[in-house]
Amino acid sequence: MTTVTTASPTSTAPTPGQVWTRARGILAVVLILVVAGITFAVVRSGTNHGQLDPRSAEPKGSRAVAELLKARGVSVTVATTLDEVTASTGPDTTLLVAGPNLLTRSQQLRLDAAASASGGRTLLIAPGPEATTRLAPGVQAEPHRAISALAPSCELPAARQAGTADMGGTRYTTQDPSAVTCYPAAGLPSLVALPTGQGGDTVLLGSPDLLHNERLDKQGNASLALQLLGSRPHLVWYLPSLADPSATTGDDSPGDGREDPSEDGARDNASDESGFLDLVPSGWVWGTLQLALAAVLAAVWRARRLGPLVTERLPVAIRASESAEGRSLLYRKAKARDRAADALRAATRTRIAPLAGVPARGAHTPDVLLAALSARTTTPDHDLSTLLFGTAPSTDAALVLLADQLDALEREVRTS
Repeated sequence: MTTVTTASPTSTAPTPGQVWTRARGILAVVLILVVAGITFAVVRSGTNHGQLDPRSAEPKGSRAVAELLKARGVSVTVATTLDEVTASTGPDTTLLVAGPNLLTRSQQLRLDAAASASGGRTLLIAPGPEATTRLAPGVQAEPHRAISALAPSCELPAARQAGTADMGGTRYTTQDPSAVTCYPAAGLPSLVALPTGQGGDTVLLGSPDLLHNERLDKQGNASLALQLLGSRPHLVWYLPSLADPSATTGDDSPGDGREDPSEDGARDNASDESGFLDLVPSGWVWGTLQLALAAVLAAVWRARRLGPLVTERLPVAIRASESAEGRSLLYRKAKARDRAADALRAATRTRIAPLAGVPARGAHTPDVLLAALSARTTTPDHDLSTLLFGTAPSTDAALVLLADQLDALEREVRTS
């Protein structure tokens, strides 16, 4: 009778050398892809920048408007820290804040104080509710609207000369009678110019789209951008950085997008066009996508072996003991004691049924087989039922004991 072997001097597990031989091709391909992806990302990240960056020639960058401003004699300086910004502000300077929602509360308050005292122009790009409250007191941000070609509908000279422009995004409301509101969307303006004293002003722009390279030549976008940014001889383009030391000093409670949980400050995702991916150079993003695609292709390639089993004639004869040993090792590796027990019981029932006068079709029917065996053995009916039709053993030792008991039952039936 076939029994399940619990130990064997032979092993079907691959040796370390076999594992290395099979895996070295895949590892070589993965290594090449990693090196190529990193190289590609490093090369591209040296010349490409994020969204709304005046150095970026990408569709979402703003290099085009920066070059046009330089051609008109406006100096363009990129600042990534609040210290650089506060040191550069003045009556002859326009300050563009590309990501006001990324600033902490303390940064926003410090920026507002510096901008208000400068006498220059401050242009805020799509500030959300909290950033608007701190950087433009008296103005409230309203829900986001789709970007579309809108008429200025106001008396602001820059807007009247530019005419229709791609506006929308975050809209604003204000009760300040000195404020100028333009480009209304659904009745609320998406551009607000608010005087700040000393000849300066703060301009809130509901969307950065008109500053993007891909949209600058649409509608009156270029005219509006040049007039808003070129009214002073110097332009400071502030790109908030997560590495700015001022972000971790003073009151660290974050602004829009990172609100203190006690203030119901959930971020207005629709109104904030900036995000983490916008701060990542495009080369790194493409490198990651390439590696992900390579991993998917490798998985598909390796999965080609999956599918139904195909029966084929073996080229050599295999001894029954070797086949039993191999199957037992597979059962043991998979911890399939239930499958092994079922196989042992089914084989035993098939062999002892004819000896008890039970036809083959009744060998696996408990009522028929147990009734015939009870007359030929001294084993109680309950024990016979547990032995031939019971549950799976919970341990390997219990499985070996089951095999021994089945052998003993078969010998008893044969000799009765």
